[in-house]
Amino acid sequence: MFMYPTYHYEDQVFLERQFPGLPGFPGIPGLPQFPGQPGPPPGSQAPTAPPPAFIPQQQSASTFAIDPGAISFCLFRNTFIWLNNGARFWYYPIFVGPRSVAGFRWNGRFWTIFGIDTRQINSFTCF
Repeated sequence: MFMYPTYHYEDQVFLERQFPGLPGFPGIPGLPQFPGQPGPPPGSQAPTAPPPAFIPQQQSASTFAIDPGAISFCLFRNTFIWLNNGARFWYYPIFVGPRSVAGFRWNGRFWTIFGIDTRQINSFTCF
């Protein structure tokens, strides 16, 4: 099931300040750009290799919202995420805002741009 990125105004403002002149849609790095605009900022490219071939064991389920500070340690690293709705997947975060995470989600064949509200994340582990 495809989930549209969930972004909050505070995160969009933070992204626009961090990456002025970001191409594509406001606050969403890596999406298609218009002709004549510069490329995305360094580090916002999808990984060039697939994630690890294993699924890690979930340590413990969280009953609270995920702290953005904790998941920020996983920036630019392969991260396995379990959502509150039972979905689970490999993720490669490139941005963590006050209430959302943006990056690339592995769909089984390639990386796709993906963002999610941190309140939808049950637990995560990064490598």
